[in-house]
Amino acid sequence: MPLSPLDIHNKEFGRHFRGYDPDEVDDFLERIIQDYEALIRQNRELEASMETLNEKLQHFTNIEESLGKSIIVAQETAEEVKNNARKEAQLIIKEAEKNADRIVGEALSKSRKIASEVEEVQRHAAVFRARFRSLIQAQLEMLESGDWEKFDRDYSTREMPVVESGTGH
Repeated sequence: MPLSPLDIHNKEFGRHFRGYDPDEVDDFLERIIQDYEALIRQNRELEASMETLNEKLQHFTNIEESLGKSIIVAQETAEEVKNNARKEAQLIIKEAEKNADRIVGEALSKSRKIASEVEEVQRHAAVFRARFRSLIQAQLEMLESGDWEKFDRDYSTREMPVVESGTGH
């Protein structure tokens, strides 16, 4: 067991003839006691400081472990978010392609319908032109025939009704 300052202070040496001067020995022992007490205080302070530093070290070690785990979780989460984003992007692209196909299909259908309607209008226009041409030709033939002269004679011999104006009826 180590000596305490009190052990040193209470130590008594036996006296011999021509031994050491007791006052010098006491002074020296007193200095030793003071130095020993200072060393003990310093040792306790260092132990307390070491304990505080060990607690801090443990705290920072725990923080480091937590940060390491957090980084791993963050990396896994980031990877999961990337994968989800890729999947969502693929779904959006597929949906857009479906919509585009539907829109193109509808446009083609409308285009065919309009083309069919245009053809129908063109047929009607051709029939109308043919009928109109036939009517005009018939009218021209009638004009060129002598029947008009007879019509002119019959019409000029008829009396025209007189229309009165200003009667309000």
